[in-house]
Amino acid sequence: MAYESDLALRLTPYVAGEQPKNVKLIKLNTNENPYPPSPRVAEALAAVPAQALRLYPDMDATALCAAIARVNGVAPECVFCGNGSDEVLAFAFAAFFAGKRLVAPDVTYSFYPVYAGLFGMDYCTVALRDDFTVNVDGLMQRCPVALANPNAPTGLLLPRDEVRRLARHTQENGAVLLVDEAYAAFAPENALPLLSDFDNVLITRTFSKSHALAGMRIGYAIGSPRLIAALRRIRDSFNSYPLDRLAQAAGEAAILDTAYTAETVRLVCEARDRCRARLLAAGIPCLKSATNFLFVKADPVDAAPVQQRLREEGVLVRHFKAERLRAWLRVTVGSTADMEIVTQKLLECCKPE
Repeated sequence: MAYESDLALRLTPYVAGEQPKNVKLIKLNTNENPYPPSPRVAEALAAVPAQALRLYPDMDATALCAAIARVNGVAPECVFCGNGSDEVLAFAFAAFFAGKRLVAPDVTYSFYPVYAGLFGMDYCTVALRDDFTVNVDGLMQRCPVALANPNAPTGLLLPRDEVRRLARHTQENGAVLLVDEAYAAFAPENALPLLSDFDNVLITRTFSKSHALAGMRIGYAIGSPRLIAALRRIRDSFNSYPLDRLAQAAGEAAILDTAYTAETVRLVCEARDRCRARLLAAGIPCLKSATNFLFVKADPVDAAPVQQRLREEGVLVRHFKAERLRAWLRVTVGSTADMEIVTQKLLECCKPE
């Protein structure tokens, strides 16, 4: 007798990167920020009185949404917050895609097919081109569309004009374009300017990468008030108090310290580009990244042995088993000091073409 529902038995869960315990490693497998969050975060957390924790938090995270709106130049009613961008994405899938045929690139954030199965939608994919760029014309054969931009795990950025084409296509067909911008802070441009022209575009972002708050689980969406209202309806049918008081305080402090964020993003981007340049000079393929990670072709066929060798030498990186990806490794950009070590080890371990 099966106690589980058919849904529970049918789902194939998302597999996160390894979180090693009691092991001294340079941890570059889960795209975390190598630098601590803004010092203002600790001050904000210390200012939350213990007595306040006996009360439920502000369900709408009003102050945090206002801070996000201020930094991004939108109205507060255009912002929605949740427990990490994964929860915000789940709400978006339920609000806009349930029961529909969703299309996405075949190589993208691997949580998308999981949510598609969870919310009962027909999940269709369009293959990336041979150079791993997004096939926009292929995506425009269907809608709605989910787009990670910059993409993961490739790190490539689809230019805004191409995203605009998708926005127009989905709008004309009465559908939503979801643009997952988890890594947008590390990219030269983003989709935010499109919101003034398209009320069907929903952008999701996270505090885990550029704001170094992966441990706090804060994510948000920016879109038209109509889209935000739909997210709230889903939230209030599932978990009406998603962000706790500490997360709201930490997020507000982090988002408002724009100078600190800009500096850590600069350090990460500089270390990223330095590493890539050295790998390319040695004949090791490495895609042009607009994120806080690099996608490195570590072996002509299968990079799993290279990943294992790096682990044995104290560096943890991510390997994917899918046929198109198995020759590649995803390497999170660490601190400037760590990347000097890691770059040298990659040069020693990877096989040039």
